[in-house]
Amino acid sequence: MSDRRVALASDQPESRDTAAHRGNSARTALWIVLAVVLLLILAVAWVGVRGALAKGHLERAVADVTTLRSQLGDGYTKAAQATAEHLEGEASAARSLTGDPVWGAAQQVPFFGSNLRAVREVSVVVDDVASGAVSPVSRVVGGLNTGSFAPKSGRVDLDPLVKAQPAVAQAAATLTKAERDTNAIDTSDTLSPVTSAVNQLRNALRSASDQVDTANRVVQLAPAMLGNDGDRNYVLLFQNNAELRAGGGIPGAVALLKVQDGAISLGDQVAGASFGPYGESVLPLDPGTRTLYGEITGRYMQDVTLTPRFDLSAELTREMWKQKFGQQVDGVVAIDPVTLSYILRATGPVQLPTGDTLTSDNAVQLLLSDVYAKYPDPKVQDLFFASAASAVFDKVSAGSFDAKQFVGALTQGVQEGRLRLWSATKAEQARLEGTPLAGDLPTATRSLRQFGVYLNDGTASKMDYYLDKTVSVGTSVCRADGRPTSAVEVTITNSAPADAATSLPEYVTGGGLSGTEPGKIKTLVAIYAPEDAIYLGSTQDGKQVPVQTVMDGGHPVAQLQTLLAPGESTTFRVAFLGDERDAKAAVDVLSTPGVRQSKVLPLRFDCTDPTPAE
Repeated sequence: MSDRRVALASDQPESRDTAAHRGNSARTALWIVLAVVLLLILAVAWVGVRGALAKGHLERAVADVTTLRSQLGDGYTKAAQATAEHLEGEASAARSLTGDPVWGAAQQVPFFGSNLRAVREVSVVVDDVASGAVSPVSRVVGGLNTGSFAPKSGRVDLDPLVKAQPAVAQAAATLTKAERDTNAIDTSDTLSPVTSAVNQLRNALRSASDQVDTANRVVQLAPAMLGNDGDRNYVLLFQNNAELRAGGGIPGAVALLKVQDGAISLGDQVAGASFGPYGESVLPLDPGTRTLYGEITGRYMQDVTLTPRFDLSAELTREMWKQKFGQQVDGVVAIDPVTLSYILRATGPVQLPTGDTLTSDNAVQLLLSDVYAKYPDPKVQDLFFASAASAVFDKVSAGSFDAKQFVGALTQGVQEGRLRLWSATKAEQARLEGTPLAGDLPTATRSLRQFGVYLNDGTASKMDYYLDKTVSVGTSVCRADGRPTSAVEVTITNSAPADAATSLPEYVTGGGLSGTEPGKIKTLVAIYAPEDAIYLGSTQDGKQVPVQTVMDGGHPVAQLQTLLAPGESTTFRVAFLGDERDAKAAVDVLSTPGVRQSKVLPLRFDCTDPTPAE
């Protein structure tokens, strides 16, 4: 009976109070759910709106960067300063819009959050660059114009460079950190537009960081090297590309460059042939240098650039100058007639004591070819070269040039390997290392592997005026262990006229004195690989040929030799094995600058045989 009563009781309807309580609980839960959904909708809307605004600010910041580069390139420094201020405002706004708590919480949402996190990190990097690099440099540049560094009364005002040092150093440090932070952004789970934006930022920062790093080194070095802290003396090598050396051309003329508080003067010039031969190398040479280029590298001034290592060439030059004149110089500068032709674009034509007019259009042909027919006496040729260099130098010293074109001329000369600088002060040389000015051997990083193609004349003539060169390089992962195979291909051509043996001056052809038949060109080609590379093999015109292999400065080198008659051409190909960690790195080639600049072309090859032989 009791069980039945319990059962009947459980079948009865619940009281009104109980039902009402349960109804309230359900409605409360529903309101909570609706509130959460509303908050999520508002959060998404908030993030979406702020994200759209941030995107707009970042896009305008990118546009400002393009405008800024154009303004600085055209010398509009005041306008550039205003653009930099606007850029800083846009970048700061983007950073603020992506930095609130709602955005921060949304970054934790799966998939959706990885995109927001990347956008936030991009905004932070752009703002850091705007405030820590662009803004301080623009404030310094804003007080300058294109003529600020032109000599006045023979003197360069060094104060603007000194004042710019802290700002440029800050910019370099900021960009280095920004590049590191951008490389750390995780794009493994981001949408394509976000991934693309991050990659574009990485590329832009890599380029900007390299450029500002170079600018920082120049700004930090220039005042002291231009005599701000005391007088300086440099040996100036005039290299003749018509007789090639690995480092450029034979040092035909040598002069003393005197610097005092920004005032630069050119001292007496002497022929390169007047130095040596010394009984033995003026400085010890390592085995690789002796094997490749011989003891003559350190016994004749005209042979110090047989090695592509400009630091070694400079040290040998400095010691030879000391032994001849008893003077210890502070550094060495090398320049060639092609760079001189670039400078003439800025200075305009110059008149020479011989009555010749030197222009940017005729300088190379006149200095490297016509002079030998016009003035057969080598001593007169030396005087002609000296007068040409002095005339251009005098015009530059007087400030009679277009400053923008002058900077462009020097920059082009440096980039093409035609203008080199070495300092005997260790701290200064350390800053120069790694820049195109230093003339370093090829280097390898995770992003870029460099090779070197260096040519030395073996004819003892000026026939290299007619030597043309084409260089190609390619790389591919051909092995299961992931190590890359790289191949470098070099084609050289003797473009001299068919009757060169009789139509060209004996001084140009060499007259057969070195054992080379007049009109032909004998060339030694040394191909350098990065330090971690392993030599695989080489061919000439598809055939196996003798090759000299040696280590120089830690780099594996393959040196080959050829003899070309007018109109003949030959192609070398050399292959090296790289390290697995560099498998994705791009490849490039450093090369001896000739009379005509050659481009580096891409090379495709069959993995089964990177140096195919017939």
